[in-house]
Amino acid sequence: MLGVFVRSTLRSGLVKPGLRVRPVTRIPQRSLVHQEGLPQLPVPPLKQTCERYLAALEPIVSKEELEHTRELVEDFLKGGVGERLQSGLERRARKTDNWLSEWWMQTAYLDCRMPVAVYTSPGVVLPRMHFQDRQGQMRFAAKLIAGVLDFKRMIDTDSLPVEYLSGKPLCMDQYYRILSSCRVPGPKRDTVVNHTVGKPPLTHITVVHNFQFFVLDVSNSDGTLLTVDQLYMQLEKIWNSSLQTNKEPVGILTSQHRNTWGKAYNTLIKGGRGCGPPSHRPSLTQLYSSSDKTNKESVRSIQKSIFTVCLDAPMPRVSNELYLSRVAAQVLHGGGARWNSGNRWFDKTLQFIVGEDGTCGLLYEHAPAEGPPIVFLIDYVVKFIRQRAEEVRSPMVPLAAPQKLRFNVTPQVKRDIEKAKQNMNIMVHDLDVKVLTFSHFGREVPKQHKMSPDGFVQTALQLAYFRMYRSCCSTYESASLRMFKYGRTDAIRSTTVDSLNFVQGMEDPSKQNPERLALLQRTIQTHKEMTYNAIHGQAIDRHFLGLKMLSIEDLTSMPEVFMDTSFAVAQHYNLFTSQVGSRTDCVMCVGPMVPDGYGVCYNPMDEHVNIAVTAFNSCEDTNAAKFAQAVEDALLDMRALLEDTIPAEQ
Repeated sequence: MLGVFVRSTLRSGLVKPGLRVRPVTRIPQRSLVHQEGLPQLPVPPLKQTCERYLAALEPIVSKEELEHTRELVEDFLKGGVGERLQSGLERRARKTDNWLSEWWMQTAYLDCRMPVAVYTSPGVVLPRMHFQDRQGQMRFAAKLIAGVLDFKRMIDTDSLPVEYLSGKPLCMDQYYRILSSCRVPGPKRDTVVNHTVGKPPLTHITVVHNFQFFVLDVSNSDGTLLTVDQLYMQLEKIWNSSLQTNKEPVGILTSQHRNTWGKAYNTLIKGGRGCGPPSHRPSLTQLYSSSDKTNKESVRSIQKSIFTVCLDAPMPRVSNELYLSRVAAQVLHGGGARWNSGNRWFDKTLQFIVGEDGTCGLLYEHAPAEGPPIVFLIDYVVKFIRQRAEEVRSPMVPLAAPQKLRFNVTPQVKRDIEKAKQNMNIMVHDLDVKVLTFSHFGREVPKQHKMSPDGFVQTALQLAYFRMYRSCCSTYESASLRMFKYGRTDAIRSTTVDSLNFVQGMEDPSKQNPERLALLQRTIQTHKEMTYNAIHGQAIDRHFLGLKMLSIEDLTSMPEVFMDTSFAVAQHYNLFTSQVGSRTDCVMCVGPMVPDGYGVCYNPMDEHVNIAVTAFNSCEDTNAAKFAQAVEDALLDMRALLEDTIPAEQ
């Protein structure tokens, strides 16, 4: 399947090969004003894409398969099919703001029927907080809410700083899609609804504690935002109102396979009626009975909220070495039905997780946006909280208690919840998570040797995989297309002939270090060139997606080049990777893209690198901890190669 789901982050410092790396800059400016001036996403030349496709296949398929694919590509180019589809794609590009964005949203997210939990939603683990009780949890959550609302102020007033890369403005559209948004399940395709447009503006968030959801209005009657102290008092009220432990975890329904959740969703908001033959269908009066309205209104309140805060119960204690891995898993899925998996609404775009034991993180539903606005929001909120560490108490004004959302749990809804619990527990036991804090060095070491830190880590991933499996695999690294209007992502295919030559050279005892160093330098240079191509709209994956989608829409037979074994190998990403360029010492985590693969996210800091690795326990060939150890060994061996061969430039 070409329409793979992608969890991406904006990669800073991606510039023309040979030029000094410069980070993304933010300039205060009305962020929507410049949108109309952004260029449209280009359609790459067809011959160029086909040539780069064959080059990408060379290190991952056999010579026989490559030769067969080469023949199919020649037929595709010369037989008229490719030229016809290319012309159609170019016409589409002239008529739309972005020829890719609608197709990408459909194929990567809304058509995907796997659960969003684990399979598509990324999590972010924040540094451990220094509280281990209810009061600390409430106080931190209050500051976090205030920080996100302060970020929302920039969105509402259109004062968000515009981001620039290499002097070019980036599309800011995704920033306006992450608040007041929610995914809604459908029978075959989901939708994403954004509630920012409308009058009056939304003024409530959702808070969930002990599986119970509450509407917390964050504005006073005069329109001013609640203070941190006011938020704290409201959270205390929520805690006291949710002490019962016999409430059904309705939120766990959102963790299901999308078709299953779609059916349960209709049962939940329609009382399980309206699905029979015409003679047995209820009247409108029956369909919208009071019980149906209760559930429907509660669901709508969650969907329309600005964001959700999950006040989690403390998880079982683990060693300091395992702590980050446990929290990463908790952020991704909640820990299971016994713990906090029912303390979620997985369809909600933004869910901030604050545990009573000091754990803190964020889970986001991926359809509306990529990682850049999420990372910027995290950095903004963390800074906001630190600046208000010693905030002066404000006078208290009596506030109405937050509204508890009621759900009428019918026998069928109860059965759906039990099924969701079982399936969630299976997912929890299947996900293998290892977070590595690589403390030996950070991005400064490769920079001292004039090497891209991102290319350096990507090459280490290649070396680690080769050492474990004695072969290379298809590797996906997310690259931002935000130089273009409504741009999302394309793929950097980090597995190249040069990376293969390097990893083979590192394992060949007959190779000398100067030769290995030359292979490393060439690999990182090639990665930089591929990065440049990707962020400038000249990669291959989205172009092929467009050609394939056009073929489907035209109701023509699928070109053989897309039915080829090599194409399936190219789309089977055993390594699904993403760099997280955050100023905060956080770590992002994602599930693997394929059953026998790894999900790898990394945040290179100056003096260390945070790396999260995921795999599935159901695959005997993968192991997150072993791969993380292989990555650590690869990074150390690559640094030793640098130090043994060339002196670092001060």
